[in-house]
Amino acid sequence: MSGTVVVLGGRSEIGLAVATRLATRGARHVVLAARRSGDLDAEEQAVRDAGATTVTRVEFDADDVSRHGEVLGDLVTAHGPVDTVVTAFGILGDQARAEQDPEHALAIVHTDYTAHVSVLTHVANLLRRQGSGELVVFSSVAGIRVRRANYVYGSAKAGLDGFASGLADALHGSGVRLLLVRPGFVVGRMTEGMSPAPFSSTPDQVADATVAALRKGRGVVWVPGILRAAFAVMRLLPRPIWRRLPR
Repeated sequence: MSGTVVVLGGRSEIGLAVATRLATRGARHVVLAARRSGDLDAEEQAVRDAGATTVTRVEFDADDVSRHGEVLGDLVTAHGPVDTVVTAFGILGDQARAEQDPEHALAIVHTDYTAHVSVLTHVANLLRRQGSGELVVFSSVAGIRVRRANYVYGSAKAGLDGFASGLADALHGSGVRLLLVRPGFVVGRMTEGMSPAPFSSTPDQVADATVAALRKGRGVVWVPGILRAAFAVMRLLPRPIWRRLPR
């Protein structure tokens, strides 16, 4: 890898794990973009320890869609060519609160869907002009069939999954490739204190599957892989049973 790896959401456990693996495989320049970018000492060190020789921190607020074009354009101009862009930002939110507080529900959807639509559109256009690059998007099995237990988060992921799938088709033939990652429950900071769901994974396992899928040129990867078959069956469950399923 001769170009730059960009992690949008540079504090994300999964995004950082992907970056360290790409650094191990030859990526020498990594950009960590996040809010409070001055506090990314541990994240920068992890990427350097994996083999990156240059690590740049960029101030990036995913929720501030009005500045996406400027920030991302400047980033690509300053640090291109870009090999891989990883969109790793997102929030889980509080389902119970979101059911009573429309502003909280909108905040979840804004970060997990609307902000991604803006970022992915800007990045796709920048990579098209470059004529190459890989774009990694983290969806979730929560969006494949939305459950009552987490329908606000799930609905945002459903929108993101559909948008990313369509964008992947739109990018066909452009030299830019999109990898859509569909993890199940990930045991990490975001889910701390929650009981793991069946077929759970860790950020490291998601990163391993993501990098392997990039290497193989795949367009979609489920983590773990058994979830693909599981959801083929779960889509057929009657709704009275489905609505009682936990998160």
